[in-house]
Amino acid sequence: MAASIQRLTKTLYSLSPSLLRPLRQYQSCVQRLPVRPWPSAFIPPHHSFCKAASLQDEDAADAAEAAEATEAVEAVEAVSRYKDRPWDYLESEEYIEKYGTNTVWAGYRRNHKGGIPPQKTRKTCIRGDKICGNPCPICRDPNVIIHHQNVKLLQQFISPHTGLVFDPTRTGVCMKQQKNLNKAIDAARDHGFLPFQIPFVEFSGEDFNNSHDAVGSTPPASFLTSGDTWYKWYGEVTPDESEVAKVKKKYKAYLK
Repeated sequence: MAASIQRLTKTLYSLSPSLLRPLRQYQSCVQRLPVRPWPSAFIPPHHSFCKAASLQDEDAADAAEAAEATEAVEAVEAVSRYKDRPWDYLESEEYIEKYGTNTVWAGYRRNHKGGIPPQKTRKTCIRGDKICGNPCPICRDPNVIIHHQNVKLLQQFISPHTGLVFDPTRTGVCMKQQKNLNKAIDAARDHGFLPFQIPFVEFSGEDFNNSHDAVGSTPPASFLTSGDTWYKWYGEVTPDESEVAKVKKKYKAYLK
């Protein structure tokens, strides 16, 4: 047995150079070949799925950022467009879709405790960069700008029957915007953009009568005699004796 093993080892040793030579040549050829990346078909499946998911997330994030940027740009453009001509907003399709034929403050409900609303609205809805939870009809829409030439907006806050400005408790406008409304309405009336009516009062002849001595012409002093009063009606007045006695007692030290 041992002899057979020795013979086998000798034969393998004699044949080893002939067997190893092609293997060495193949290794040298493989090393000379250019290195190429593995095709996509040989990439393990979990790597491809992770890469596809990451690409989808990145695309979704980019799309969301682009949408936010476009919305911000559109909002800035709308505000800048209506800032110079705020009356164009009330004739735009955006306003009609949002409010229709109703007023800006129609359907607005204030937030307050209890069933009875307070007698005054809040002072302001915007303090610096902070906006309250339920801003007033003017503060909630940045395109609604108070201006004395924005007649259609100002007419929504004026009663068509009396010509008076609606109370803020009815419209829900904050006190700051109500002051701006009052100033704009006064300026619009001064410039002739808004009409205002002066109530006509018929005066009777008695209102212009100067026959009464209290409102008539004062007679000259030469017609007065000693003991006469300056006005005739003053002599007809009978003072209360008790009141006269009180006055005399009070000023007794000063009376001669």
